[in-house]
Amino acid sequence: MGGQINQSIGAEHAAVLGLGSYRPRRVVPNAEILEQIDSSDEWIQTRSGIKERRWADPDETILMMSTNAAKEALADSGIDPAQIGCVVVATVTHLYQTPAIATQLAVAVGAPTAAAFDISAACAGFCYGIAMASDLVRGGSAKYVLVIGVERLSDITDRTDRGTAFIFADGAGAAIVGPSDEPGIGPVVWGSDGTQHQVISQKESWQEAAGSYQWPHLTMDGNPVFRWASFEMAKAAQQALDVAGVKAEDLDLFIPHQANERITDAMRRTLKLPETVKVARDIQRQGNTSAASIPLAIATMREEGEAKSGDLALIIGFGAGLVYAAQVVRLP
Repeated sequence: MGGQINQSIGAEHAAVLGLGSYRPRRVVPNAEILEQIDSSDEWIQTRSGIKERRWADPDETILMMSTNAAKEALADSGIDPAQIGCVVVATVTHLYQTPAIATQLAVAVGAPTAAAFDISAACAGFCYGIAMASDLVRGGSAKYVLVIGVERLSDITDRTDRGTAFIFADGAGAAIVGPSDEPGIGPVVWGSDGTQHQVISQKESWQEAAGSYQWPHLTMDGNPVFRWASFEMAKAAQQALDVAGVKAEDLDLFIPHQANERITDAMRRTLKLPETVKVARDIQRQGNTSAASIPLAIATMREEGEAKSGDLALIIGFGAGLVYAAQVVRLP
């Protein structure tokens, strides 16, 4: 037999050390959406809570938005980019199968030799990334990890589909995860239900899209998604509180994926969150940005003074797959 294999030993605890975001310049009100669908501003707001959203201009690429958000997170954390050991990008709209956009992002932010990869976990992508980053730091695989959630959903939105045209939007959010003296990221509660994979999906395969000379589009069956997210995700959120040893009244913030304001309200009621817990409502101005929605919502709450350093937040992402992930985090 050979000698014993050494194992890496990481930090005892991990935490989010810095946050950043990027919102596209172009604001798209409901009135513009209504030019191509038979609906009304009242119907859109009643069904989703959305008043306007951001769509990226041609120069606001996945890489450009990610780089801006990442640099802001690095500045917020005070970490030297050269110390980043791994870059994780959560996205479903980097429209190249390979290479991963994370490799280009690593170079752009000044961490050219970092391990780098993309993950496809739809609207749960940011929470997946935070969970993996925490494990990487505590396992010793990387001292600091850059996590990005970024989307250009406007590229794959069917502007004539009454059920989805008003929902999706663009943007990027970033987090730096690294070692901490105290636990800053609770255990992840995550999973999937592939039996319902068809209720949110890409409508056309890439082969079909190539034949029609257009990008594929997203499709969504709203009613089953609403039922699943409103009730099953409240259970996952409660489990995340339980495994973290945190009670609802201990929370300062509830920051769910910004999918639909009615879903947020249903989850808040089921969790019995007290009035002292501030709830993210970024969907009203930002729309649904999938993997970017949670960090963008945090950014809004920080900018508006609703969130401050040290606040305890419950975050939960859920979407196509169907996939989900939830954890308790302390804000940097």
